[in-house]
Amino acid sequence: MGRRRDGRWNHNIHYHPRILRAVPAGARRALDVGCGEGMLSRALHQTVPEVTGIDLDAPSIEQARSHKDDSHKDDIDYILGDFLKYPLEPASFDVVASVATLHHMDTATGLARMRDLVRPGGVVAVVGLARNEMPKDLPLELAGVAVGAVHRVARGYWEHPSPQVWPPPVGYPEMRALAAELLPGAEFRRHLLWRYSIVWRRPPG
Repeated sequence: MGRRRDGRWNHNIHYHPRILRAVPAGARRALDVGCGEGMLSRALHQTVPEVTGIDLDAPSIEQARSHKDDSHKDDIDYILGDFLKYPLEPASFDVVASVATLHHMDTATGLARMRDLVRPGGVVAVVGLARNEMPKDLPLELAGVAVGAVHRVARGYWEHPSPQVWPPPVGYPEMRALAAELLPGAEFRRHLLWRYSIVWRRPPG
């Protein structure tokens, strides 16, 4: 899980497959929120014809636009802009994906906007970071350190170029509650390597 063709690995890449498995069959349009240098956008484009990536960080968008890879023919639309403000058409995407981005913005506002951009029958798929609660979460923290160390030794660690925010402002219980409130019926899972995932399908019709 999480191994890429180019050999790069980190905690975010490790959970990309959760996003990719959530893409609905026949999806035509995908939005990658907080796309960074475009790794997930390029992976989405393997199965989704029209992919848009949006990010506030200009150097990351420049790097994404400069990427050369015949598998996606350089036709992903990368937008330099604020996801919460940029004029995107509501209910216009079959999948809205996001990895390690929600904690960079107001979490509830961001999650609600993702929901509103998905077409009926479409999917919101998120991998995010939340704040541990100590000492309750100490066993999970120690387990994550041990497992992460094994992955680093086996695969190395790629440091992505995008800005980082730490610690995340929202804890896991609050994140679970927000998902239940804003995306009724969503699957929320907490993962070992300091991540959670949310997968929600917008009801058809």
